[in-house]
Amino acid sequence: MPKKTSIARRKKILKKRRTKIHPLINKIIGLIFLILTFVILFLPQIFFSPQINNNDPIKISPLLLVSKAKENDPIRILIPQVSIDLKVTDAKITNGYWELSENTASYGLGSGQPGTKGNTVIFAHARQGLFYNLKNVKENDIIYVFTKKNWFRYKIYKISAVYPNQTEIIKPTKKEVLTLYTCTGFYDEKRLIVQALPEN
Repeated sequence: MPKKTSIARRKKILKKRRTKIHPLINKIIGLIFLILTFVILFLPQIFFSPQINNNDPIKISPLLLVSKAKENDPIRILIPQVSIDLKVTDAKITNGYWELSENTASYGLGSGQPGTKGNTVIFAHARQGLFYNLKNVKENDIIYVFTKKNWFRYKIYKISAVYPNQTEIIKPTKKEVLTLYTCTGFYDEKRLIVQALPEN
C-alpha cells in the first residue's frame, strides 16, 4: 500500500509541475511568434528598402539661374505659431542643384524674392532647431520673411506632401508665392511643402 501511495503522490507532483510549466511554454511560444511577426513586417523594410539621404541636394530648373539683387534675398524666416525663427542663407548651386545647409534654413538662389512676382523657395532639414516644427503648421498661419531692407507677411494656403522627383512645386510662378520645403514621411521618403501668399 505505501508503494501505491507514493506512485499516486508522484503522479500528482508531476501533474502540478506540468500545469506550472504549461503557461510558461505558452508565453515563450507567444513571444517567439511576436518576434517572428516583427522580423517579417519590419526587417525587410530596414534592410532592403532604399534609404533616402536627408542630405540630398535639391535639383533645380535651369530657368532659375538668373542673377538678381542680393539685398532682396531672404535672411530670416519667422513662423510664430510653431516656434520657428531661423536665419536664412543663400543655397549654393552646384551642378544644377541647391545645396542644403546643416544649421540654417536655405534660400534657393534664383527663385523668387519676397515682394516680387515669382516663387520664393526656402528649405531646411526636418530637424529640431530647423524645420522640424513645420509639420505642425495649419492653413491661415502667418509666416514672416525678412530681407536686408524689408519684412514680408504671408498666409499659408496649401500644405501637401510630394515625392522628391515632383520638382514642379518649386518652379517659377507668375504670381508671388512663398514655398517652404522639408523632408517628411517614413525614412524621409517625401517632401513636406507649405505654400503661402502675401498678405497686405
